[in-house]
This record gives sequence, C-alpha cells and structure tokens, in this order.
Amino acid sequence: MSQRQPSNDLLPMTSKEATPLVQVRVDVRGPDPSGSGADMVAEETPVAMVYNGISHAVMMATPADLADFALGFSLTEGILASPAELFDMEIEEGADGVTIDMRIAGEPMARLKAQRRNMAGRTGCGLCGTESLAQAIRPIPVVGPCPAVTDDAIQHAVRGLKAHQPLQAETGATHAAAWCDRDGNILATREDVGRHNALDKLVGHWLHQGGDFSRGFAVISSRASFEMVQKSAAVGIACLVAVSAPTALAIREARKAEMTLVGFARPGRHVIYCGSPVPSSHPTVKEI
Repeated sequence: MSQRQPSNDLLPMTSKEATPLVQVRVDVRGPDPSGSGADMVAEETPVAMVYNGISHAVMMATPADLADFALGFSLTEGILASPAELFDMEIEEGADGVTIDMRIAGEPMARLKAQRRNMAGRTGCGLCGTESLAQAIRPIPVVGPCPAVTDDAIQHAVRGLKAHQPLQAETGATHAAAWCDRDGNILATREDVGRHNALDKLVGHWLHQGGDFSRGFAVISSRASFEMVQKSAAVGIACLVAVSAPTALAIREARKAEMTLVGFARPGRHVIYCGSPVPSSHPTVKEI
C-alpha cells in the first residue's frame, strides 16, 4: 500500500539572494498527533571556484561565508601559498549557483594550468586534480611539534562547541570547524553542510583576520579523514581534534606531519591517536 509522501514545497523566500536556511512545509508523522508544519533546512548550492577566468572546481556548499571559503579552499588545496597571492575576488550569484572569480598571482596560476593539463581527457573525478595513484595523496608538510595543549583544554572546547553552531541548531544538517586558543576557548567557528568546506571557511576567515595557527588547536564536528589532516597541515595547524573517528590513513598522515590527532572527542572522554597533549586525569590513549 502506498504511503502519502511529506510535502516539501519551499515556502516563499524573502530575498532572491542565496541564504543558508530555507523554510520547508512538512507533514509530521509519529506517536504524537500528526500535523502539517514548517521546518528549517540547510541550503546546499553549487559553488564554482574560478581562477583568472578558468574554472577549476565546483563544490557543493552552504551559501554563507563564501569569501572565507574561497580563500581557505585555495590555501588548503595548495593552489595558493599565502593569502597575499590572492589579488581580488568577485562573488556572483546566479540561477544555477554561485561563481567565485578570483584573480591570483602568476606563479600559482602557472602551477594550476599545469595541473589542469594533466587532467585533460579524464571523464570522472574522485580526487579532483589527480591523474594517478601516486598523485592521490600529496606530500604533507611537517607542522609539529604541537603547541602545549592540555586534555582539559580539549574538553573545554568540546563542551563549548555546540553553542557556536547556530545552523546545526536550526537544521541538524551542518558540520562545524572551530579554532581554539591553548586554553580551549573558541575564538572562531564556521559551519557548512560539508565538513571540508567548514574547515576551509574557518581557515579563510582566520587568516583573512591576520591570525595564524601557531598557537592553539582546531576542533571539527566530524570524522577526521586524511583530507582534513592534509588541509590542516597545509596551513600549519599542528593539533586537530575530531568529534568522531579518524581513519587509519589520517593517522599515518598526521604522524608524517608530526601533528597531534585526537578523535572521539566527547564530554568527559577523548582518544589520542598520535601526538602528545599535556596529560591530565581523563584521556584515553589508543595505539594502532
């Protein structure tokens, strides 16, 4: 017997500009009396990264903090070596998504063109910008040793993260990346439907403000994949704390970078996979 599907007609938006939140009509089913209502959902839109007029990648992202996203993506993907290599940026919203047109220096553009020539003729893309297994995992810089980060600081940051996730509170659909000082105080946070995007946005925001990553640590509300470790190392983050699990490859990459990698960071408990936060009474250490 067929079941009635919930309505997902979008309610009229107050602006034609991209917004990270959209209100949707829904039918609620469950043990309580059923009824129609409205729900807030996270928006997801294509974002094209264009460098000196050449489109490089299209990312699905939450349409918020896009200038931070573009700068952070350019740095963590190794397209730019520093924010100074980005001369100008124009963000244009269209019917099909958002285009971020960046004007960058000649040297990084030459590298990008060489990379694109290597991509010619391929019809599929799992790891964009690679043409062989050898290129799938780019060399990772050494960023250690980790600044003095205590277990208590990690716990303080983990307990405070929820209060810095307004989109997650509204929708239940977004990841967060936060930068914390050595005491675990959260200094900046960015959210996105994609965990990589959230980290890129955080990186772009923090460096645009003139900050650096020499003191403190990053917390992410997701698992720690090898890409998250590589993106962190690319900008000098020496301690990465993940709410969920790391992968074995992420641990190996973190060891190469001499990073501290912490997983399953929940109130009252976290697991140190590599590196050495200053100990206190409550960490759990796991060897692989």
